[in-house]
Amino acid sequence: MHAWLCEQPTGVDALRWQELPTPDPGPGQVRVAIKAASLNFPDLLIVQGKYQIKPEPPFVPGSEYAGVVDAVGPEVRGLRPGMRVMAIGSSGGFGTHAVVDAARAQPLPEAFPFEDGAAFAFTYGTSYHALIDRAALQAGETVFVLGAAGGVGSAALQIAKAAGARVIAGVSSQAKCKLCLDLGADAAINYASGNLREALKQHTGGKGPDVIYDPVGGDLAEPSFRSIAWRGRYLVVGFAQGGIPALPLNLMLLKGASLVGVFLGEFVRREPAASARQMEALAQWYARGLVKPVIDRVLPMAQLHEAYGRMASRQALGKIVLVNP
Repeated sequence: MHAWLCEQPTGVDALRWQELPTPDPGPGQVRVAIKAASLNFPDLLIVQGKYQIKPEPPFVPGSEYAGVVDAVGPEVRGLRPGMRVMAIGSSGGFGTHAVVDAARAQPLPEAFPFEDGAAFAFTYGTSYHALIDRAALQAGETVFVLGAAGGVGSAALQIAKAAGARVIAGVSSQAKCKLCLDLGADAAINYASGNLREALKQHTGGKGPDVIYDPVGGDLAEPSFRSIAWRGRYLVVGFAQGGIPALPLNLMLLKGASLVGVFLGEFVRREPAASARQMEALAQWYARGLVKPVIDRVLPMAQLHEAYGRMASRQALGKIVLVNP
């Protein structure tokens, strides 16, 4: 097999395409011949040594991929060689093969292209877990999605709309505003060119959003939280802006609001049965046309450095997907 190897987490430039021994699956594991893998923001942080989870080098980055099972370890039930799957692993996606726990691989229906499958499990899994499970989103509520043109943000927008919510998209350019409105957002705010709190007040009649979905963090967190509705839920999803904000606790008190953590990896590890049910529900939504990954571009696996560069520059509209021949 071949893969992009990270021998020291000093940045993207240190990644090298290398021939490696093809791993055999152990008990409860399957090996996947990877057809497509997608890039997520943690994949950038992890090769820079900045993510909260730090794999022991050398490792192969890439946490989300789709392909065909080509080997099955002992004690695996429900998966067999030749099955199409989508998977969330802790690593291994940016190569030709990866071994993953069978509980982290879900069957991929024939009508589901590999490119969509590779862009689905992490982003839609995160957003469904956040909005439906952690926030208990109700039809008719208003959701404000920060970074709404990105991978998890566009997934959150679609899931919130499918759940019957009103969605306000927060983005950093007019082009991203247009994308979000085209995806069904009820309103879009360019927070790079205006007063975020005033815009949220205007779009909610002064009430504020019931749920705030935040994969961005940084200096957008506090003005967003100050705008939240009474009994609102603020979903801490990630920190794409780089800075981890420190919010004054009196804000939660004054608004009777909740600060809610969202960590898909731990959810999948601790509650695999619940995670599998969630993915089954999402696959049904996909089949009904309620959700579909927004793919910025599809590149050959050999162009991983270009993909990382586009993500780091905040140019991507949706997900970047890498494919093997």
